[in-house]
Amino acid sequence: MDKQTQVEKANRNSDRFLTAFHRIEQAMKDIIGAKDHLSFFRLIELSKRKNATIRRFENDLREFSTLRNAIVHQRTSTEYAIAEPHDEIVESIEAIEQELTKPITVGEMFARKVSTLQASDTLKEALLVIRDKQYTQIPIYKDNKFVGLLTAIGIMFWVANRVETGDISWEIDLETILQHEKKKENHLFVPRNLSIFEAEEMFKDAIAKGRRLEALLITDENGLVGIVTPLDLMKIET
Repeated sequence: MDKQTQVEKANRNSDRFLTAFHRIEQAMKDIIGAKDHLSFFRLIELSKRKNATIRRFENDLREFSTLRNAIVHQRTSTEYAIAEPHDEIVESIEAIEQELTKPITVGEMFARKVSTLQASDTLKEALLVIRDKQYTQIPIYKDNKFVGLLTAIGIMFWVANRVETGDISWEIDLETILQHEKKKENHLFVPRNLSIFEAEEMFKDAIAKGRRLEALLITDENGLVGIVTPLDLMKIET
C-alpha cells in the first residue's frame, strides 16, 4: 500500500468515525430533548438515565469522545488528521451508532406464536406441552384474560410439596397450581419495540432485587405476540 493510499484510507476512517460520532451525539440529544449545546460527556450522563444502549456502551463512548477531540483539534489540514482511528475502532463506533439509532427490538427477535393454556386445563396437558415443545414457561388464560405464568419450577415446587403425602394428581387444573407459584410476579409485560439491551437489564435488575423473573411477555394491539426468557438472551450473546 503506497503512502497516498494509506492517507486516503486514514481520511476515510476519520470521516466515518466523525459521522458516526455526530449521529450518536444527535441521538443522545433526541433522547433527552436537548435544544442547547451540551458537552458529549454531559449528554452521556443525562441520556444514560433513559437509554439502555448508552448505559451498555458508556465507557466506549467516553473513550470515543477523547479520540474525537484528538481528530478534530489535531488536523493539519481539512484533508489530513494526525490522530487516525484504526479499522476496528471505526467499526465499533459505527456498530454502537446502529444499536442506538436502529436498536434491535424484542419484537424483531422474539415475536412468535406463543403456546398458551387455559386455567381449566390439567397438569398432564401442561407437562405434555413442556415435553413436546421444550417450553418451561406457559402463559395461562381464563376467559381470554391472562391469569399467570406457569413455569417448570412452579410445577416442581407443587410436586415437591406433595411427595410425602402422595397427593399428586395429573388431572389437577392449572389454576390451582398457579396458586402455588413461589413468586406470583414472575413475569413482565413489555412492548414489542423494547430494545434487547433493555430486556437484558430487566432480567439483571430482577436478580439484583432477589426476584425470579422467568419471562418477558411481548404485547401489542393484537395481544400476546411473543415471549423472551433469560435463556433466549443467553443464546444471542453466545
